[in-house]
Amino acid sequence: MFATAPACADSPYEGKTITIITSTGVGGVYDLTARVIARHMGRYISGNPTLIVQNMPGGGNVLATNYMYNIASKDGLTIASIHNAMPLHQVLDGRGVRFDAPRFNWLGSTGSENEVILVWHTAGITTIKQAMEREVVLGATGSGSGLSIIPTAMNNVLGTRFKLVIGYKTSEDINLALQRGEVQARAFGINSIVSQHADWLKEGKVAFLAQAGVKRDKDLPDVPLLTELAGTDMQRRVLKLISAPAGLGHPYLAPPGIPSERLAILRKAFDATLKDKAFLAEVEKLQIAIDPMSADEVGANVGETINAAPDVVAKAKAAMEDTRPQSGGAPQP
Repeated sequence: MFATAPACADSPYEGKTITIITSTGVGGVYDLTARVIARHMGRYISGNPTLIVQNMPGGGNVLATNYMYNIASKDGLTIASIHNAMPLHQVLDGRGVRFDAPRFNWLGSTGSENEVILVWHTAGITTIKQAMEREVVLGATGSGSGLSIIPTAMNNVLGTRFKLVIGYKTSEDINLALQRGEVQARAFGINSIVSQHADWLKEGKVAFLAQAGVKRDKDLPDVPLLTELAGTDMQRRVLKLISAPAGLGHPYLAPPGIPSERLAILRKAFDATLKDKAFLAEVEKLQIAIDPMSADEVGANVGETINAAPDVVAKAKAAMEDTRPQSGGAPQP
């Protein structure tokens, strides 16, 4: 359980501190997972460095992603957990983007996670059909986040009537807004709900309208995938692209340009940490699901998103650029 990396006097990490940047605020599943990783990963790096977590929310997760690409140290002492929608945001929107996702040095991912659209119980909305007939106020952070990408695409491709209220700083701010009645709905990772707000499920406080992912989550077998709601083949292809972040899960990366030997150390340590018995016992207590993805798997997912077919990207961009996300509208072909 307590296997450690061998001590090495000339280790580049001897006596050093590694910072894990998270693009989200304190308390969410990205933040909680990063803090558990920080407690265990150092044991798998020669020199046993200390790991700390620094939250950098803002700009719908774009702020931290730009920081990692342009400013973060390239000595292997800064890594990050960024939101899985960042590669898609680069392709579809690009506002604020000062990074090129394929050039990041990916370490891996803690596993895929379906994104769901949920509605607070007082809204009186329980089906996707009702969300096409009535306006539903939905909270989001920034334009680059899956919290806004998914409902915007649903408005313009499927004809839902989500009215987006953008500008909340963190995911937890949106949760508070839901409970206060400021907004009625939000997009949310299913694992995040289980770990942060299991009471919502137990007490029936939310209804699930749809989910983005490769397949239906085992705990939501009756909630349709976005791709299943498509009326045409092009709609299905567009919604498959929109769903790509769910397959990426919670990815970790190092900035471009770090020495190859240090990147190899970090990747090996990250992989070992996600299999560590003590780490797994801790995340189980927090109800955080772990299904490790390798750096190569993450890189392939990112590459597929960045290199999506031009006609699909064009249709998806049209859906994202349309002004109708604020009030809904008729579906696009």
